[in-house]
Amino acid sequence: MGAVRDEALRRLQRWRGTALPIGQAALAAGLSWLVATSVVGHAHPFFAPIAAVVCLGVSLGQRLRRVVELVVGVSVGVGVGDVLISLIGSGPWQIALVVALAMSTAVLLDGGAVIALQSGSSAVLVATLLPPSAGGGLDRMVDALVGGLVGLAVTALLPANPLTVAHRQAKVVFGELTAALRGVATAVAERDAVRAAGVLARLRSSQEAVDDFTSALRAGGEIATIAPIRWRRRNELARYRATAAPVDYALRNTRVLARRALAALRDGERMPEVLPEVLRRYSDALDLLRVELARGDEPVQARATVRDAVAAATTHQLGGDGFSTRVVLAQVRSVAVDLLQATGLTRAEAAGSLPPLSRGGDGQVPAAG
Repeated sequence: MGAVRDEALRRLQRWRGTALPIGQAALAAGLSWLVATSVVGHAHPFFAPIAAVVCLGVSLGQRLRRVVELVVGVSVGVGVGDVLISLIGSGPWQIALVVALAMSTAVLLDGGAVIALQSGSSAVLVATLLPPSAGGGLDRMVDALVGGLVGLAVTALLPANPLTVAHRQAKVVFGELTAALRGVATAVAERDAVRAAGVLARLRSSQEAVDDFTSALRAGGEIATIAPIRWRRRNELARYRATAAPVDYALRNTRVLARRALAALRDGERMPEVLPEVLRRYSDALDLLRVELARGDEPVQARATVRDAVAAATTHQLGGDGFSTRVVLAQVRSVAVDLLQATGLTRAEAAGSLPPLSRGGDGQVPAAG
């Protein structure tokens, strides 16, 4: 019984997460039909609600482009369908021919996947349910435009909070990087090659989280552009956008760090005792960065924490024996630069703000930054 209740709660929670998009699509479908019939004067504007639902059904961040693609796709499909069906009639082979020609025309026009699919589906409707009629092609193109514009209007008047998804996806990405840094720190401190291998395996699957974060920012930017009541969120979104690329680079550099740390552990190389503490401080800085971004604050605390970590590393004279250890220490520098860029510094400012990373007179640790 408990399992049934948990499953019901899970599904209800999933529905709550999609309640606003569902409501937007339903409202846009009804309004587009109303506009097409009452304002434009079309008796049966089938394409208007279809275009509205498709426009709102695609992922956020692509709706402006999708409206154009929908109108072009309907235009091609209806144009080809009207001409051919009026000449060759309707039937199985005629439908197959119309769809093939409509989609081929869309592809030859250098259209995307949405244009090709919309051309094919529009041609099917013309060939089966909506026989050609005088002016029918133009009317259906207008209906598609009405549906797309109504869909955008609903998005602008009833927008989601553009920061909600950004917060959630940032938490995931920052969590991946934080867990990796702490995992490598523990592996080095305990000289545990198995743990290091596990961290590396997880890092290799972290790109999906970065891609979701980037998509969320693109979606939020679209909402903040077309929805007046969300314009005030643009500065906060800009801070998130400034972190996306540096955090991605930090993940990539941490992946290299983890791979070389694993090699160093397997080869029995000596690594500096202060290294785990430096990595833990980096992870603390990421926690601060996530909190400051969520509050809409300038991430000064996170920036200071990264600088302190690098200063502590230099004070303890990072050094090590063996090629892999030296690469690890170079990546420590690179990750610091990435994290400082995530706090809003330029690359030159980030690299220039770090103290020299020396070995106390008997050579230099390679610095990547």
